[in-house]
Amino acid sequence: MTVPPRPSSSAPRTAGDLADLSDAYDAEATPLARAAQHSLLARQSRQATRATEAVPRPRATRVMVVANQKGGVGKTTSTVNVAAALAQLGQRVLVVDLDPQGNASTALSIDHHRGVPSTYDALVEGRPLAEVAQPCADLPELHVVPATIDLAGAEIELVSVVAREGRLRKAIHGHPRVAPTPGGPDDRFDYVLIDCPPSLGLLTLNALVAGDEMMIPIQAEYYALEGLGQLLETVEMVKAHLNPGLDVSTILLTMYDARTRLAAGVAEEVRGHFGDQVLRTAIPRSVRVSEAPSYGQTVMTYDPGSPGALSYFEAAREIATKGARA
Repeated sequence: MTVPPRPSSSAPRTAGDLADLSDAYDAEATPLARAAQHSLLARQSRQATRATEAVPRPRATRVMVVANQKGGVGKTTSTVNVAAALAQLGQRVLVVDLDPQGNASTALSIDHHRGVPSTYDALVEGRPLAEVAQPCADLPELHVVPATIDLAGAEIELVSVVAREGRLRKAIHGHPRVAPTPGGPDDRFDYVLIDCPPSLGLLTLNALVAGDEMMIPIQAEYYALEGLGQLLETVEMVKAHLNPGLDVSTILLTMYDARTRLAAGVAEEVRGHFGDQVLRTAIPRSVRVSEAPSYGQTVMTYDPGSPGALSYFEAAREIATKGARA
């Protein structure tokens, strides 16, 4: 019986790494046995983490934009699972679904058919955000502003609107539970996560103007950095002209397959570009993560002991603790 070596502090950590902490882990066991062992150890580790480590609330509401113009990198999946994990860590979270497809709303089991008050009403009609937010049934500390198909036409309708780039910022800062500076009500939101569409249009621009921080999910595959340069150029333009306080604070590696040299190579390249902005925790490829939205859930509630859930939980805890140190 052998125990795989612990990963170095610079290497991405996945839920599989945490299973290495047990002397009972047998590297020669069948894949099915290893999967069962990982699941059991993940549940035990996660329960122990929640019981022993408290996550401090930020001094003010952190408004975080989740964006990447490249599709299929786990942007919406990361938004909803990080939000759910933060809520499980005792944080008060508001998710703003800014993607007309409404996938974040689906994953959080929020009604978002046409006619439901949504981000469209806040952006185009100027309706207060507090009136369109809905509570998440599974997580009482999590609220969601849903997206409906009406949002698809918002970019055209906003073209002629005065100060169109700042509509979302105005709506978020007008929410009575958003406190952008230290202080505010005790029930203030600790985090506002904005899920953007996979494009650099007017909706994403609104998000970049509204946010204080930016989280970029990057797929651990060959084309990971493709198009990232254009996104970062857009961020610099926004900082120069519209939102000087915007900071790319978090890079999250997704779909990480520790069995391949390619994933390790991509991770090394990303860390070479972004350094400490890259979370130590990487999100592994996981069938359970992909299945969860079809049940109207995040993986955090669908299968809380799965490797994907544990990894998102660790990533959320890292985001919270990094913010507390800043």
